[in-house]
Amino acid sequence: MRICGFNKTTLLDYPGKVASTIFLGGCNFRCPFCQNGILVVAPGEQPDYSQEELLTFLKKRKGILDGVCISGGEPTLSDGLEEFLGKIKELGYAVKLDTNGSRPKIVKHLAEAGLIDKVAMDIKACPDNYGNLTGIEKPDMDSIFETADFLLHGNLDYEFRTTVVRELHTQKDFEEIAGWLAGAKEYYLQAYKDSDGVLRPGYGSYTFEELQNFQKILQKTILSVGIRGID
Repeated sequence: MRICGFNKTTLLDYPGKVASTIFLGGCNFRCPFCQNGILVVAPGEQPDYSQEELLTFLKKRKGILDGVCISGGEPTLSDGLEEFLGKIKELGYAVKLDTNGSRPKIVKHLAEAGLIDKVAMDIKACPDNYGNLTGIEKPDMDSIFETADFLLHGNLDYEFRTTVVRELHTQKDFEEIAGWLAGAKEYYLQAYKDSDGVLRPGYGSYTFEELQNFQKILQKTILSVGIRGID
């Protein structure tokens, strides 16, 4: 397992908690708008943190931090993830897992083992548009559906979220997502922000008013729909 990034303190990555975020390298998608492009295509060029280093830090911060967010890349691809999460849980931390939902068996196993307390699943687009948004010609939608269904009908805390890109998303995406994820308790629209760290920079973002239109569409079937990333 390659740990490529570490944010010691965040109030954003684990809503409601003071947390640290750990970034694992490698991903099975090639989303062109990915904000952590270097972790996807060249994780070996990033710093390599040891588990011992991070666990020592977390041990010292007990009572100050509430949780740990495991992000990426795609964390469920990492060998040794279960053992690492076990060590974090032994320290008493709540754990949030960020995932693209492509490996439902891993997510289910971690949940059943009591190693994760919340999942944030990225919903890239409506199902028909997943190929464009993931950079994969034929993404395994059965696995995506399985993970989403597990969260929708299980007991684990979760949120769904979509980074909204002007050139890649249309109203149709959110009309179809509203049907697909009907009954979901929490969903976030995240405004795209261009930067040099994006896998393929140069995309544009929607205005707050335009995101509000998508929000209204989703609110017809989803209990809580928020907007993030607007300054």
